[in-house]
Amino acid sequence: MLKISKLMSFMLVLVCASALAADRPTDSTTTTPSAQGQATPRADNTGINVRDKSDETKTPQKQTNSEADRKLLAAVRRAVGDDKTLSKSAHNVKIVTKDGVVTLRGPVTSDDEKSKVEKIAQQVAGVASVENQLDVKTK
Repeated sequence: MLKISKLMSFMLVLVCASALAADRPTDSTTTTPSAQGQATPRADNTGINVRDKSDETKTPQKQTNSEADRKLLAAVRRAVGDDKTLSKSAHNVKIVTKDGVVTLRGPVTSDDEKSKVEKIAQQVAGVASVENQLDVKTK
């Protein structure tokens, strides 16, 4: 009985140790997406972060809560989402509305896609103007 108790205690310690090791984040020198065949440059968002701290930059956190703005936002989001020719990035652009002005932000895959998202937003009823601040991803 004592032998079984010791064996079970040892197994419990071993399981806990392996669970903790599996839960620990890996450091950058171990398996990275580039090691798996995907090129991933180091992201440096310093410029974007500085830009977004400015009070002049419209971010989704500054979206108004008026019913008209919420309805316009939903309509523009639906129109962008309904276009199946757009990339996943374009479907996920940030949209901010205020008094009929729609601001588009975020990455898209090409200049053509940037123009297309803007054109889709302009065609939504109730849109007075579009501020296109979309960024084209570079490879």
